[in-house]
Amino acid sequence: MNIGAAAARSKLPPKTIRYYEDIDLLRPTRAGNGYRDYSDADIHRLRFLQRSRSLGFSIEECRSLLSLYDDEHRASADVKAVALEKIGEVERKIAELQEMKATLSRLAECCHGDGRPDCPILDDLAGRSGVS
Repeated sequence: MNIGAAAARSKLPPKTIRYYEDIDLLRPTRAGNGYRDYSDADIHRLRFLQRSRSLGFSIEECRSLLSLYDDEHRASADVKAVALEKIGEVERKIAELQEMKATLSRLAECCHGDGRPDCPILDDLAGRSGVS
């Protein structure tokens, strides 16, 4: 199938599919006319990549997951280790976001939010306040 059909079936834009090919995550065959020819296995691989990316895995992590997926002798413990590492990363990001929210909340509480030019939020961002 051509890239348009592959894009429709995988729910990925053609540009993304070409990018995955450029970085060797996907290797479709070439038809006699030089056009890419995507197989059902390629579509499955694209869906795998799409799902992995939607869960926050980086391109290199996807490459590692694909390597594990392609290895029939893999240990599920190796796959679990990758997932647990990602969970730790997500938990760290959540903690960072919670801290950002707390800081912004404190700054917003300190701001009068009226017509005066004085603004503790801007002062803090400029490093001239001890609010946070």
